[in-house]
Amino acid sequence: MSVKKRVLILCTGNSARSQMAEGLLRHDAGDRFDVESAGIRASFVRPEAIAVMREVGIDVSGHRSKNVNEFEGQPFDYVITVCDNARETCPVFFGATAKLHESFEDPPAPDVGSEEERMAIFRRVRDELRAYFRDFAARVG
Repeated sequence: MSVKKRVLILCTGNSARSQMAEGLLRHDAGDRFDVESAGIRASFVRPEAIAVMREVGIDVSGHRSKNVNEFEGQPFDYVITVCDNARETCPVFFGATAKLHESFEDPPAPDVGSEEERMAIFRRVRDELRAYFRDFAARVG
């Protein structure tokens, strides 16, 4: 019986990219990974992220935005940053933690562009995250 690898996915506010990534990896490979997400500073889960995840059959409406400090002292096999700001300000995780980075576009704020334009970006980022984390799971899981 193998033990699940622990993964922490980080972005700036834990409101969109890392929330979607957590939901995707948990849904697609939760049998192999124990997945958490957090932000350098916690905020709230964006309704657009919840909506585009629902479109692919994944419910993240029960997620909450978490600060990375909540995971201080916990061991992780992988810490994956999904934005440049998180990579630059990521706290140190000691031990055998592998640190990975891939930058994904920050979906626009609610007051930028039309709802259609924002949702298109959220969908594209969701799909890019899914491709990245499917590849990650295939490589290490």
